[in-house]
Amino acid sequence: MTLAVARSSLTTSLARYSRSWGLWLLLLVAPIAARYMIPHGEGADAGIVIAIGRQLPVMTSAFLGVSLGIVVSTLLLPIGWMYLRSNTNRRQPWQVEEVTAASRVAIALGRFAADAAVLLAMLAALTIAGWILGLIIGPADGWQPGAIALALWLVAAPALLGLAALRILFDALPPTRGGFGDFLYFVTWMTSIVAPALSEGEAPSFAGAMRDFPGFLRPLQFGAPAGAQDFAIGGVDDLLPGHVALDVMAGLFSPGYVESRLAWAGIAVLVAAFAGLVYRPHRASRGRRLTGRWSRLLSAGPPPAADPAAPAAKRIAVPALGLILAEARLILAGRLFKLLALAAFVFAALGEFRHAASPAALLLLIFALTAHAGRCEARGLVALTATAPLSPWARRGAFVLAGTGLTLLLALPAIPRGGAEVLVLAAGTGLVASLVAIAGAAVSGSGFAPRLLLFIAWYAYLSS
Repeated sequence: MTLAVARSSLTTSLARYSRSWGLWLLLLVAPIAARYMIPHGEGADAGIVIAIGRQLPVMTSAFLGVSLGIVVSTLLLPIGWMYLRSNTNRRQPWQVEEVTAASRVAIALGRFAADAAVLLAMLAALTIAGWILGLIIGPADGWQPGAIALALWLVAAPALLGLAALRILFDALPPTRGGFGDFLYFVTWMTSIVAPALSEGEAPSFAGAMRDFPGFLRPLQFGAPAGAQDFAIGGVDDLLPGHVALDVMAGLFSPGYVESRLAWAGIAVLVAAFAGLVYRPHRASRGRRLTGRWSRLLSAGPPPAADPAAPAAKRIAVPALGLILAEARLILAGRLFKLLALAAFVFAALGEFRHAASPAALLLLIFALTAHAGRCEARGLVALTATAPLSPWARRGAFVLAGTGLTLLLALPAIPRGGAEVLVLAAGTGLVASLVAIAGAAVSGSGFAPRLLLFIAWYAYLSS
């Protein structure tokens, strides 16, 4: 019975994936990313920079595979998360499933297997792209397709399985099914990239390799020459001339590394099974929905009673201005957003703006903008608003102006100290966030994809 449920969940999910045009776009992302991100020369156009001891490594077949794995960790993991959370399988018949006797663990494992199959298909496409790149680049040790594939799959496959497991776990719990789950994944992803640095310089061991969830630290460091084990990925200044020789295969087979990758794959399966055990229904019980002082305070309350004798509403003198104000009210809908906006407003008056108040206000607006953009760009609602006197494009323009205006409003207390710089910074960040939110929601039909893109941009803005 349990095996049949898991098989049914797997085949149904795979069938729905096969009918999704987004799957083919996902499979194209990997080769395109490999073409533009893999280091293939010198200078600004050489792809992402991977430096060991401030020198570029010699391009070997194994190092090419590890470089492709770094592409997975830095780019394809968030793209894969966006796809899993916004594809055709995001809508499940929970009204039927939650009242049946089928095992939730079996259902979760079946969906996990389907997600893993899709992500591993993307990895297979990336492997083929790596083989083609190897023929073009010409590694120093010759074209070795086995070394490219081994390095890539050892580094990236467990990370992709972990991504699929996290998706199943977050979809199982009500608090992480929405925007908070996307933010929590963003924090988890950034932590997984930073955590391997804690093992820098340690003797190779299974425990140290387990801290390297992305899997690229050990192959880069273990085979490096003595005294040249510090590494950097991305923007590297003052590179030294020459290249450093890495024994990447020695790093792949160093003590505890292969075991740690297998352990992460096993943990992913256990997390998916655990998601089935802790699954909670979509509809909470009505017993404690609005109990408590804070719940009543943050609740919008019942709508005002209708007045049949009220006069007809007058036509607004400037319809465009009314549309902008309406979009601003909808962006900050609910008492909670208004209270948080008030806190950000006060923080701008007290704290440093560029690295404190501005990121705090922007993080709040990321949630507010993407939530409203996802609501107003739903497929059925877009067709309905097309019949309104103002076109959907006018509404989208008003959304951008309202989002930019709200960012400027939250920055007002910092203007006496920062002057024009604060105005330019607030207007620029608000404009970009609003454009990304409405454009991403218009393309994807939901607020999820732009939310994750804005989280990544927000982290870059905070750390710059």
